[in-house]
Amino acid sequence: MTVTNAPTPRPGILDIAPYVGGEAAGTVRLASNEGALGPSPRAVEAYRRMAGEIHRYPDGGSRALRDAIAARFDLDAARLVCGSGSDELIGLLVRAYAGPGDEVLYSEHGFLMYPIAAKSVGATPVTAPERGLKTDVDAMLARVTPRTRIVFIANPNNPTGSYLSADELGRLHAGLPSGTLLVVDAAYAEYVSRNDYASGRELVDRFDNVVMTRTFSKIFALGSLRLGWAYAPAAVADVLNRVRGPFNVSGAAQAAGVAALEDAEFLERSRVHNETWRSWFADAVTALGLTAHPSIGNFLLVDFKGQSAGKDDAEAARLFLKERGILVRQMQAYGLPSCLRVSIGTEAEMRKVAAALKDFLGK
Repeated sequence: MTVTNAPTPRPGILDIAPYVGGEAAGTVRLASNEGALGPSPRAVEAYRRMAGEIHRYPDGGSRALRDAIAARFDLDAARLVCGSGSDELIGLLVRAYAGPGDEVLYSEHGFLMYPIAAKSVGATPVTAPERGLKTDVDAMLARVTPRTRIVFIANPNNPTGSYLSADELGRLHAGLPSGTLLVVDAAYAEYVSRNDYASGRELVDRFDNVVMTRTFSKIFALGSLRLGWAYAPAAVADVLNRVRGPFNVSGAAQAAGVAALEDAEFLERSRVHNETWRSWFADAVTALGLTAHPSIGNFLLVDFKGQSAGKDDAEAARLFLKERGILVRQMQAYGLPSCLRVSIGTEAEMRKVAAALKDFLGK
């Protein structure tokens, strides 16, 4: 039977380009910024212990997990909201604070979920140009209008790896109207060791219009469990708890998250591993004549522009690596077609991708 009057989605929905994650069908998976060492053994064991409880609803308030986050990062548990990854929390914030006629502002090479979330509620995504692949505070403030409801800043930024210092982040906030919400997406904060870095939590403690989001998908390596959290002013936390699902975080994810937070030794080992092999890979890429843009995350943005003999094609390099079972992330959707984003993996994986790039370049 032919359907002639099918339901029509809201205006703008069909304008959304669906988010496409990194490929997974490879032996060396460096496309999704997953934790190189995998999850803490304590988290794995906690997850397994929940097998006999999967017929039970989880704690809808994630109380034990919020208490563990609060203890680990010295935060107020009452102002923490847990979600199914930080992606869910980003979507909930947009749903709660923006709509048709409103604008959502983010930097030129910011995370793709920001415009997707904006369009999903009928808001208009607005970008500000970056300077040297870094968020330009002045350019961001120049694009703030009376319709700007939310400003998203990924700090560190994915996929560029750059960051705003505490002073720069504070200057950005100071230039925003009090009714505009600043959301600092600090998904990679645990990898950072810079003295001038700020995750946004200090601003949350001082102001009523700042939210910090975090995730367990990166250094904690719990991406499959979909676990994230937000630290927010009490009024914003109250709003998020009103719009989120009543059981939005599984019991197994909560248990694994608590255990991961308690394993401080594994967390530090993961951070040191990342710094060691990110530095090594940056040197290896540079020695090949490629550009490794500075990064403080668990990935490097590798630029092929300017290579001779037709080797300036990042997509050709990606396909060459894929033939060898190495998956990295294409950057066309981020407006960086000459680049590939390479996650930092194990020592063996980083040596393998460096050797494959050398072969691709014929060096």
